[in-house]
Formats: sequence, C-alpha cells, structure tokens
Amino acid sequence: MTFEILAIGTEILLGEIVDTNSQALGIAFAKHGHNHLRRTTVGDNLERVSAAIKESLSRADGVVCIGGLGPTQDDLTRDAIAHALNDTLVEDAEIRKHLEALIQKRNRPWVEAVARQAMRPSCAKTFPNTQGSAPGLFCEKDGKVVIALPGPKNEFLSILRDSVEPWLATVSDSVIATKTLKIIGMVELAVEQRIMDLVNGANPSVALYAKRGEVHLRIAAKAENLKSAENLIQQILEDLRERFGKAIYSEDNRELAQVILEMLSERKQTLATAESCTGGMLAERITAIPGSSESYLGGFVTYSNELKAREVGVARVDIHQYGAVSEPVCRQMAEGVRRVTEADFGIGITGVAGPGQSEKKPAGLVFIGLASPRGTEVREENYSGDRETVRFRATQTALQMLREELIRE
Repeated sequence: MTFEILAIGTEILLGEIVDTNSQALGIAFAKHGHNHLRRTTVGDNLERVSAAIKESLSRADGVVCIGGLGPTQDDLTRDAIAHALNDTLVEDAEIRKHLEALIQKRNRPWVEAVARQAMRPSCAKTFPNTQGSAPGLFCEKDGKVVIALPGPKNEFLSILRDSVEPWLATVSDSVIATKTLKIIGMVELAVEQRIMDLVNGANPSVALYAKRGEVHLRIAAKAENLKSAENLIQQILEDLRERFGKAIYSEDNRELAQVILEMLSERKQTLATAESCTGGMLAERITAIPGSSESYLGGFVTYSNELKAREVGVARVDIHQYGAVSEPVCRQMAEGVRRVTEADFGIGITGVAGPGQSEKKPAGLVFIGLASPRGTEVREENYSGDRETVRFRATQTALQMLREELIRE
C-alpha cells in the first residue's frame, strides 16, 4: 500500500517541538513493505486539516494523521476526518465509559469536554490507548484508509507498536530491509563518483546522504520475506566493501566514538584529551558511550593560555611567539595530555570557532593533534559553517585521526 503522513499541530509549524513521531512511522512503513510517498505538516485549523487529508487520499491508499485527538477545542483531527470522508461523528459509548473510569481513577472531577475524546467518525474503529486517554482511530471508507494517532510520544509509540504495525503486517505481501554504511575521510562527491553505477538501481537501491564530517550509504531491498531482502542487500554490501575498504567505519549504525572506544578496549589502550575551541565537545561525544571509562581516562578544557601551560605543559614562550591557535601549541597540548595522564593516545584541539577572527587566523581555522606511541601528527583544518559546525567537525577530525592510527597496518 501507499501512505502519506499528516502531522497536525501549530506548535510543529512554529518549530516549538520536533516531530519524531513521523520518523518512527516512516520506519514502520518500510519495515512492513509499504511505500511512504509524502509527509505534510499542517496547523490546528479544521479546513486546512480536512483539505490536507483529501489531498493525501487523492494520491495514496491511506493517510496517517498524528496529533489533534485531545479534549480541547483546537483538537480537530476527528472532526477533520469526518468532514474529509463525508461522514458524521458519533459518540462511542465504550470509550466514554473508559474515560469516566480513567478520570475517577485519577481522582479528578469529570469535565464534559473530556467526552470529546469518545467521538469518532461513524466508519471508524478505535485503537486502545494504554498510555493515555484518547484512543487511536482506524477509518476505512471507499477503498481508502485514514488512521489517527495521538501526538504524545509514549501514547503514539504504544498504539503504533500494539495496533498499527500488526495491521500493516496483515496488508503487506513484502518487507523492506535496509542497511546503512558510514564512511569517513571522503567527501560526498568522491563517494558519489564511486557508486554512480549503483544509484539508479531499483531493487536493491543505494542512496547517499551527506552528514557532518562523514557520508552515509543506505542500501534498501524489497522482497517477500526478510531473509530474501537481506540476501539482496548482501550482494551490494560485498561490492561496496571492495570499493570503499577501510573508509567504512560502521555497518551497524554505531557512532564513530563507539567504534573507536571498542578498538581501544580490544587493544587495552587508553585515551586522554585537551580541548580549547571545542570546549569539551570531544569528551562529551566519548563519554556519551556506555563503558567509555574503560578506555577514556579523561581530559582538560584548556580554554585559557594559562591553563594550556599549567595543566598540560604548553611552553608559555611558544604561546607568546606563535599564538594559542598554532601548530606548536596544538602539538604540545596533545603530547602534554598524553604525558600527564600516562595515556596511550593524547588528542589536542585548538582553533577559532568564530565569530571573531583575524586576517592571519580566520574563523574555522583549527589545529588537531594526535600523540601516539609512534609519534605526533598535527593537522591544520579550515572549516566553513557556524560555530557549532566548526566545533563538531574538529571533534570528527580528531576521532578520524585516532581511528586511522588504530587501523594502521
């Protein structure tokens, strides 16, 4: 079947909340072999929601509406569905009983507005909501399907798992399997040039996604069962492994920091960091991984020149002569943090994240150093983008340098 998603809520349009529900629903469509054609967001307006439902049904077999099922006057989804399907709203006696019992259990006074959640289009069945009050709706009329799910994440995910996915499985004759390869050390254009003969494939398909500091390749295959789909993926996967080799750092959705920590753990080696312009972002990425303490000893945020000298031993004369943002200072930060912590590897980062710059040292200029048993390497990078992007890309380069050292033959 073909589906569209309609996320309803003015707060989504205004950017006050992030719609993660649509992402979860898109994953469910793919999992059960259904085609997701389009995703639309519309505010809390009866006419616009109704028009959006009609428009979606003109293109797809079904539409899933998310949000707008609560008891307040701006919860208009059930009214909009009835209007779009030329249906009428009726009160579901069983749902009303459930709501009354729920309110009593919570020791709250009954307010008649709560009963709005017991209203449904006459063609609708309801999906039980074990996490909240508003039930989901399943409407089928004139060969089209409209599903409505509540917006709160715990309620949405519960109904999706317990009611919607089982139904999706019953109306599907295929499944879609996917696998994502994460590539580092290559720019998007270079990756694309190596897969030009694959991107137009229908089944399996290969799609390229540019991410900050890395590129992802998603392989998708459709078949009558999961095993057959995975077999199709395997054929392309082996080809891509030959084309990209060690540039692929993950095939199972692991983050770069996790991959590196696992490599350090296997080798019983340790890491320490000294950061200036990244302000602890590298340490945060590392310590976000459970079990990181096995290999990560810790680090310093040496934002001031004094701390660079006092904590990790950067020579004050070099800071004065070359400036804090320089190759000699970065080198000493990496070597110094390795020395004072007795780690196997030390990383130093210093740069200009911006705004604020000089002619000689523009925003985006960053030095990243890696001190290892083999010696010390320092890279000079000139990143574009805002402050957050520069800081993230610096940590990405640092992790990339460490991985390259770890996989060196």
